[in-house]
Amino acid sequence: MPAAHTASTQTAKQQWATGLTAFAAVMLVLAGMLDVFRGIMAIAHDDVFLATRSYVFRFDLTGWGWIHLILGAVALLVGFGLFGGALWARVGGVVIASLVIIANFLSLPYYPVWSIVLMAFSGFVIWALCVGRQGASGMFD
Repeated sequence: MPAAHTASTQTAKQQWATGLTAFAAVMLVLAGMLDVFRGIMAIAHDDVFLATRSYVFRFDLTGWGWIHLILGAVALLVGFGLFGGALWARVGGVVIASLVIIANFLSLPYYPVWSIVLMAFSGFVIWALCVGRQGASGMFD
């Protein structure tokens, strides 16, 4: 292969990897913000939540609020770390997005639409971080 073709292919791959990392960062920040809002609403006992009586994973609404608030805050921090392309943020992004999916699945009966949206956002984050090149540099380099 000619050197010019290899260089342009490598550049395209780097751009693709950087784009996926940027996508994951934005999606994780959005999921984190939505989870923080959900946590605040649950702690304040907002009327948007459903009351379920016979649910296996039933916690107090305030307990779910703190879980979502903490997960959302960590997701925000990791999401902002992804903008720098840090390896810890890539690994942390997959871990926190997985925890967000689990927490939203377990609290699904309390606010189903919001839970499904956050689960989808987090699934896209995991996908983008797993397909992106491992050594991708930061977006602002």
